[in-house]
Amino acid sequence: MSHPGRIAMLIGLVTSTACSQPTVGGGKPALITTLPRQLSPAEQAIAQSTPDFAIALLKTVNRGFAGRNVFASPLSASMALGMTLNGASGTTFSEMRSALGLPDKPLAELNAGYQGLIAMLRGLDKTVDFRIANSIWYSKRFGPAVEASFLSDTKLYFGAASAGLDFGTVQATTTINDWVKTGTNGKIDKIVDVIPPEMVMYLINAIYFKGAWREAFDPRNTAASTFTTDGGQHLQVPMMTRKGGFRAGSLGGTTIVELPYGGDAYAMTIAMPAEGVAIDTFVAGLTPAVWQSLATSVAASTFDLYVPKFKLVWEDELSNELKSLGMREAFEGGVADFSRLSRAEGRNLYVSEVKQKTFVDVNEEGTEAAAVTSVGIGVTSLPPQIRLDRPFVFAIRERLTGTVVFIGKLVKP
Repeated sequence: MSHPGRIAMLIGLVTSTACSQPTVGGGKPALITTLPRQLSPAEQAIAQSTPDFAIALLKTVNRGFAGRNVFASPLSASMALGMTLNGASGTTFSEMRSALGLPDKPLAELNAGYQGLIAMLRGLDKTVDFRIANSIWYSKRFGPAVEASFLSDTKLYFGAASAGLDFGTVQATTTINDWVKTGTNGKIDKIVDVIPPEMVMYLINAIYFKGAWREAFDPRNTAASTFTTDGGQHLQVPMMTRKGGFRAGSLGGTTIVELPYGGDAYAMTIAMPAEGVAIDTFVAGLTPAVWQSLATSVAASTFDLYVPKFKLVWEDELSNELKSLGMREAFEGGVADFSRLSRAEGRNLYVSEVKQKTFVDVNEEGTEAAAVTSVGIGVTSLPPQIRLDRPFVFAIRERLTGTVVFIGKLVKP
């Protein structure tokens, strides 16, 4: 390899919620109201970091997406960079940890938190298929320089399988993309086009989520209705509707709706700002405390609910956003320290790019969502009905731990 000190790590998380039969008229899964066990302090630290990181990431990303849709996966980035932390040292490590909103704890404790949270999310709701898989693919020529402890720790805490490939062949690209496609149930068919000569490693994290609304929308009731953008454009969109089967609230003029999946551990939370408040202004004013207040201000509702069906495909390069969150040194060649990944080449390794691709489909039965994040490293009162007919922020989250899997902004369905 012409630049043995450069390394590319691609880390993707995919969440997909494909749905089976609607629950209209049928039996509902048992409600899940508590966790199967108490979270350890390490697990709490990881889970509680995701809402903070979600808001920070959304606000930062949104600066470059004014007036456009956004759909990011903070959990993807957190888990991806969480694996990457195992290769970082010094200021590189501390800046990455801080940017993710993680506490100042030893790496082993953070790893244990990720390990426990992964196990918790996988098995929490038996009616929801939630899978997490991790893999590490490295150039055979770079393999001897990779620390065995790095591979063993990522295997122990993240379940990451590892294998060497001949990065100079088409087969290497095919092997990686086939793994991604399998891990994402076909929602992301590839993440690597051509492996650049400087790339020596890809770390890939995939999550698959499959669940139906706890109470489905009857597709016979879906009809064209008006969705008004911040710019005053009136769009005719398919609007789903049902009565009850959700939670709702209002806080400071913001309408909040929470739509549960399966046994109600996982839910979609929607926050539509008051009429006259632009969605980008609303996003800019979000804080973790505001989000927590919104998310906890809901109660069971029997009102008529109207929600647009929508599909989004989103993509962004996140390097500048992560730098603005404080992860700076990792991007500086000759300064970054990835010596825990490779003692021989660690001082030559640096983050060269962070890309994320996402997809979401919200329909009568439930939600399908997917994301791939690649990190490349070089060497109150409510109306009788609720109409979500203006731009809003939405998130897919696990309610009991508070883990935010996806967060986005819908400007145009």
